[in-house]
Amino acid sequence: MIQYSFYLTKVIEVLIIGILVAYATTPLSIKLAKKWDIIDRPRDDRRVHSRPIPRFGGMGIFLGSMAAMIIPAGMNSSIRVAMLGGFMMYALGVADDITDLKPIVKFSGQVIIATFMYAMGIRIRFINLMIIPAAHGSKAMLYFGAGLAYLITVLWIVGITNAVNLMDGLDGLAAGSTAIMALSLAYVAYIHGIRLGMMPVCIAFCAVAGGCLGFLPYNFSPAKTFMGDGGALYLGYMIAVLSVISPLKRATMVGAIIPMLVLAVPIFDTFFAMIRRVFRHESIMKADRGHLHHHLMAAGFGQRRSVLIIYGIVGIMGIVAVLISRGLYKDAFFLFTIALLYLGIIIVPRQPKKSLKKIITADPREVARQQERENLVWMLNTERERRRAEREAAGMDTDTADDRVLAEMEEQAKASVRARRTVRISVKDIREEEERQAAEKSKAEQSGKDI
Repeated sequence: MIQYSFYLTKVIEVLIIGILVAYATTPLSIKLAKKWDIIDRPRDDRRVHSRPIPRFGGMGIFLGSMAAMIIPAGMNSSIRVAMLGGFMMYALGVADDITDLKPIVKFSGQVIIATFMYAMGIRIRFINLMIIPAAHGSKAMLYFGAGLAYLITVLWIVGITNAVNLMDGLDGLAAGSTAIMALSLAYVAYIHGIRLGMMPVCIAFCAVAGGCLGFLPYNFSPAKTFMGDGGALYLGYMIAVLSVISPLKRATMVGAIIPMLVLAVPIFDTFFAMIRRVFRHESIMKADRGHLHHHLMAAGFGQRRSVLIIYGIVGIMGIVAVLISRGLYKDAFFLFTIALLYLGIIIVPRQPKKSLKKIITADPREVARQQERENLVWMLNTERERRRAEREAAGMDTDTADDRVLAEMEEQAKASVRARRTVRISVKDIREEEERQAAEKSKAEQSGKDI
């Protein structure tokens, strides 16, 4: 009990340090982003923001979590190795934010860092087969050879790193979701505690969550700054590597499924994106507007509500992981089913009349426009039938001016929709021109100062 109290104090201390350092250093990252022109400008329709926003906020997350992890790093040499790899991954992301690296270069850098982690001893050597019993009442273990262990470790680290990066599409989505995932894994580690030697990993997860929570006030909608690839790659890497370091796989009742459940939403989104791009005959690394948050935005939920909905699903999966770690499989299955239903509702249209391939490859914006047209037609037909029924009840001729009036209403509604789209395009052009002129003016002023 005394040891648990000691570690609980450490957890609270780490959270406070991470939150305060990230909160204090994020404004500095905004100033540096403006000075070094690390700005995210809405140049394409994939972005949901309409004004230039600094994208160097990952510096606050990095400094906050690293400052907090200095406390538990001495208790576990593997955490020090993970911190070194985290610095390398953050540097790779910052380089991408500044110079816009090619996808193959960024991917190669991630593979090199994951390989370095494997060489330093952070690797997945086996998984726990929870269902298959072994001798002495324990569970069977499936051990991997060196080659397979290397492949699985690299795929896990690189895959989760990019999965979290793909979530960074709405204000506050990646930071808040990562905080929920980190706290869920930290709680699983805490409840198994001293028995499995998981407390250092628990504290490290809390440090990552603290950095995210300290950054979130600046990133939640409307965002003052973005974390950029530096922050997103760093967060995905830390979640992946700490899951490998964690002795969770030693717990007979837990196995390797816990991290996968906690990370189910980004894994599902990434897997779904890969299938979608393969069906479209596109590169799997090409950006698009088919992610979960894009579907929610197209359905009209807006940024804040879309983010909160995904927070809820991520939280449900975190609870599922906790329940499974405690052997409550029936309760976990019930919540897992609910989470899958929510994901299906987001992805599948209200009236799926197409094949599965067309549903997967459909553009959420086109689905929303089609729904808008269907709603308009339904409304006009309903009004037409209502008026026709009133005329028939009154003994009037059904072919009256009302039909012409409704036809005119329909044309006006369609013209209004076309006008709104034209106005949106015009406003976007004006904003891009203003941003271009502001950038040229800023560069001219800077060159004048240099002279």
